[in-house]
Amino acid sequence: MNTRWLSPFVRRLALREWLMLFVGLLMLAATLGWQNGLGRLDQSIYDFFLSFNNSQARDDIIIVAIDDYSISQLGRWPWPRHLHAQLVDRINHAHPRALGLDIILSEAESGKTGNDDDDAQLVKAIRQNDRTVLPALMSSAGQGLMISTPIPALAQAAHALGHIDLEHDSDGVVRSVYLREGQNGRWWPHFAAALLATGRGEDMSATRAPVKLHADRPDDWQRDDQIHIPFKGGIGHFQSVPYVSVLRGEVPDTFFTDKYVLVGATALGMADSYPTPVSGSSGAMPGIEINAHVLASLLNGKRIVIALPWQTALFNALPVLLVLFGYLALSPRMSLLATGGCLAATLIASCIGLHMDVWMAPSAAIIVLMLSYPLWSWRRLEAAITYLGQEFIRLDKEPHLLPEERNASQQEEIADVLEQRIIAMEKATRRVRDLRQFVSDSLNSLPDATLITTMEGRVLLANKHATDYYRSVGFNDVIGLCIHHLLLHLNAPQPLDQSVMSSFEWTELFDPKYADAFSNGVSVQDPKGRDLLIKSAPCYASSSQLIGWIVNIIDISAIRAAERSRDETLRFLSHDMRAPQASILALLELQNEESSALPQEEFFARIEKASRKTLGLADNFVQLARAESHEYRLEIVDFHDLLFDAADEIWSLAKSKHIVVQVEGEAGNYPVNVDRTLMTRALNNLLSNAINYSPEHTNIVCTVWTEQRNDQPHVACAIRDHGYGIAPADQVKLFRRFQHAETSTRARHDGVGLGLVFVKTVVERHQGSIACTSQLGEGTTFTLALPCCQIA
Repeated sequence: MNTRWLSPFVRRLALREWLMLFVGLLMLAATLGWQNGLGRLDQSIYDFFLSFNNSQARDDIIIVAIDDYSISQLGRWPWPRHLHAQLVDRINHAHPRALGLDIILSEAESGKTGNDDDDAQLVKAIRQNDRTVLPALMSSAGQGLMISTPIPALAQAAHALGHIDLEHDSDGVVRSVYLREGQNGRWWPHFAAALLATGRGEDMSATRAPVKLHADRPDDWQRDDQIHIPFKGGIGHFQSVPYVSVLRGEVPDTFFTDKYVLVGATALGMADSYPTPVSGSSGAMPGIEINAHVLASLLNGKRIVIALPWQTALFNALPVLLVLFGYLALSPRMSLLATGGCLAATLIASCIGLHMDVWMAPSAAIIVLMLSYPLWSWRRLEAAITYLGQEFIRLDKEPHLLPEERNASQQEEIADVLEQRIIAMEKATRRVRDLRQFVSDSLNSLPDATLITTMEGRVLLANKHATDYYRSVGFNDVIGLCIHHLLLHLNAPQPLDQSVMSSFEWTELFDPKYADAFSNGVSVQDPKGRDLLIKSAPCYASSSQLIGWIVNIIDISAIRAAERSRDETLRFLSHDMRAPQASILALLELQNEESSALPQEEFFARIEKASRKTLGLADNFVQLARAESHEYRLEIVDFHDLLFDAADEIWSLAKSKHIVVQVEGEAGNYPVNVDRTLMTRALNNLLSNAINYSPEHTNIVCTVWTEQRNDQPHVACAIRDHGYGIAPADQVKLFRRFQHAETSTRARHDGVGLGLVFVKTVVERHQGSIACTSQLGEGTTFTLALPCCQIA
């Protein structure tokens, strides 16, 4: 097919499909917007936006709360009405602008207090106030809706009655009220509207009658003048004082002067709480606070206006229109950003409108915008898939790098064009997956940490060794990080085969012109003391163009440790081992001349001392080599027996210094699975050190016990002497090869510094641990622990 002919055709096809989407989506947005709200979705958005609509509460609205504190002080509800009368009298002294008693008083009270009954006292107090509004309650008694008013005496004494009915939306949330409701030709203003009219001294009888909503029955309920409440805060927004505090006179009269005072229940369990958009996690707002919000709205002259259907339809169609035009000119990424931007702009515009007391439901635009991009992308992907299908078929004809299992039956099947493209795509994607798996397996099979980076140094691939290493130094994921940043934590980089005085920068390791100079890598040390060798190799594309780097991080700690051990051994052989032999040769030369010859007894004594020293050094070296080997002969023995065997072996040494070795321990067995010979030798070394570094006529105490370590029983042993002690600076090198702990108060011991290394090696090879605590002049304690063996 001619590409130059196909491209205009495709463009015309895309334009036709865009016009179809344009008309369809625009009509859908306008139609859904005309509904003026899509139920729960718009209600949830409305509540969310309204929860941010916080402002300072009016200071001329006070709530006298029948709260839990008041109930705890005055007793269970309902309270005697003479208490309400006393409350009204106290508030009367302050001359409030209006007083609203949101208390149901539809039945007479028979109780007596003094000479007057409770109802008479309340009637008298309300009449004296002449600014009191009482509630009228809508109820259903099985014969339809009807109004329940206070008892006649109270209703006549009140300045006005106001209904306390709240409008519950389909989700049960209170968002609006009707300012006028009634039945059978009689109407009542809302409780808050009655308070406002009372406070302003208006004649409420002049207010027009409500519009009748239902004409099929003469007693149908009537409603008019619905307002959506612009809540300005959550629960506890208005100033509130406890009922009992006002009753006791704890609140000054001036607090209520020229204020709107609302008395109502806020206590838990009073069944007078309702969910609102701003109730928050508490779930319900007391009815008296809802009435206070309605009153504040009326005083401010503010109410939330619901936009007309055509306005909402236009509001929702506009962002869809902008996005659809953007699809023609923008790339897929920019189209997605434009769609997200229009979504955000629609929500922000709706939120701003609500804060300006105009509500335009945005969910229609949100739904259509979320549909528009997938639909348009689907049409774009259709063309892309057609092109890719042809490319996959061509790719199938390319040489295969990895062996594949061919299905003969599948080759013989007759398939249509679509199925052929699907088969080709399956094969191509399988080859890509196989090739990627091959690369991943090859990379992970490498023995060293390996990273593959771009030319700029960004890490593309990392094998498991590299991931594990960088996790150990604080990097959770290295993919996408810069290799230069990953190498900065390494200390003192030094290229091999280069002068130690030459300067080095990490960027040079990834510069092709330095590739030959740094072919052997760079030797470094990480913060954990591990010796590493960093190597890099260029990675080229098939066009011989440099596209990245392959970085190897080789842990050479074992090699460096072996080199250090070799150097220490050479120093040991050249000094400690040669010195006694040189002494023997010198003695033999001196003995050959009569003038310098020693007495035979002294001569043999010196020869014996030098020979024994050489033999001891060789024995220590051999024993350490055996301890570091894998030839352990394990058997289950009692640790007490090992300790007694070691104490017996050093008995003569201890006796020569008049030192007593005491073995203590709890009653019971201490089974351990150890190489008896090596463990006895380790204990012997510890006891010998304790004797050698202790003054005469002292005690060495060996204590054995069992304990739990890491949820496993262990046999622990502490060997404590009363010797010279070890300085803190010397304690850190106790278990190092060829190291000695010395002080100025005693002579250096003849040991070569392998005894404690041997002990540590043996204990740790048995999954145990050893530690030392010491203080100069007070002695030293070595504590070792071995896993306890469970005897069947």
